[in-house]
Amino acid sequence: MKDIDISFKLIVFFYRLKFNLRFMKKLFYLSLAGLVSLACVLKNDDKMEKENSIHSYSFVSLNGDTIELNTFKGKKILFVNVASKCGFTPQYEGLQELHDKYKDKLVILGFPCNQFGEQEKGSSDEIQSFCKKNYGVEFLMSEKIDVKGANQHPIYKWLTSKELNGKNSTSVKWNFQKYLVDEDGIWIDYWYSLTKPKSSKITKHL
Repeated sequence: MKDIDISFKLIVFFYRLKFNLRFMKKLFYLSLAGLVSLACVLKNDDKMEKENSIHSYSFVSLNGDTIELNTFKGKKILFVNVASKCGFTPQYEGLQELHDKYKDKLVILGFPCNQFGEQEKGSSDEIQSFCKKNYGVEFLMSEKIDVKGANQHPIYKWLTSKELNGKNSTSVKWNFQKYLVDEDGIWIDYWYSLTKPKSSKITKHL
């Protein structure tokens, strides 16, 4: 009788062990599937972030050099379409002050444009001379570009199109409109000309 009892207990033990092993196996595969799914989600998120980053773009500076935006990874970038004969032209001073104060974590890029009131007719040399002489501009400046229309520069296509930046669709209304992207090249926000460079609306992000 005692041997029968022991045998029964052994049968019950091995049955439970077999059940537990099956359960653990299922649990293992479910956990593995979950980890694979999570990895795929993270990979897709990373891919989407890279696709929505402005760092894959470039521009030509006033000096004729090609500037790759990916060289500014790790810093925020403020994009500003500028003009020399505009009522907002004195904002160059505020932009230079931002450059001086936050240059360790912020890059300011000026993009001369003649599309608003034809207020930027000068050549690259004339624009550079004007900015340096009148406002001591030291931050990077692009060659003259279009920020809207059929010949819109690719950077401004990205800045103004939700399809490209993943955040918002906008249009450039006038000179000295401002766009800010983060350290990974992701769109943050934009401000019209009336918002001064040193406004808290902008500096709160710095």
